[in-house]
Amino acid sequence: MATRTLRLAHRGDWRVAPENTLAAFRAALDRPSCDGLEFDVRLSSDGIPVVCHDVTLERVQGRLERVDALSAEALSQLDVPTLADVLDIAGRRPFLDVELKVEGGHALIEALAAGRGPELHNAVVSSFEPAALDGVARRAPAWPRWLNVATLDRDAVAYATALGCSGIAAEWHSIDADSLALANEAKLDVAAWTVRRRATFARLAGLGVVAVCVEAAALDG
Repeated sequence: MATRTLRLAHRGDWRVAPENTLAAFRAALDRPSCDGLEFDVRLSSDGIPVVCHDVTLERVQGRLERVDALSAEALSQLDVPTLADVLDIAGRRPFLDVELKVEGGHALIEALAAGRGPELHNAVVSSFEPAALDGVARRAPAWPRWLNVATLDRDAVAYATALGCSGIAAEWHSIDADSLALANEAKLDVAAWTVRRRATFARLAGLGVVAVCVEAAALDG
């Protein structure tokens, strides 16, 4: 990981365009303070990794369909990009936190390897779902994985260690010097989500977290 705290745009810059769209990602990457992106991956009905947070399209696209009920082509017409498209516009420079909402299978590994190389250059796979993290571990055991948690505590550290993760991404309120020390003693990186205020980013960076998922004013630096 980088020696300074990375500022990762949470689902792109939703102030400019709807979250998890190519326009939102481009807008975020245009900001000098942005070090990379955080985004969410699901599977389309034809098994292609696509970038969307919710189970359905209702909140962002205003439609009732489930993401996994439509093909990748149909989703693209509704401004839901494929993972391959996001990797293409991002290129190799920005750091990527690829959050898995489902177990992605071989299609996920193939897409990530095509975009970031077999070593998963400058990226990490994260998830709240142990099955998704286990799936990556089976197919690409050398790739870094973060366990996403609501609270950074002793139980979370033990669970991440048992899963063979290299880090934990925790809700930012739960991160302080004591909880960070628990993770560091277990040789786990710690990232924070999701921060909107510059002052909060500065506090977390001062503690030594490796990355912060940011939006709004915190994305501006």
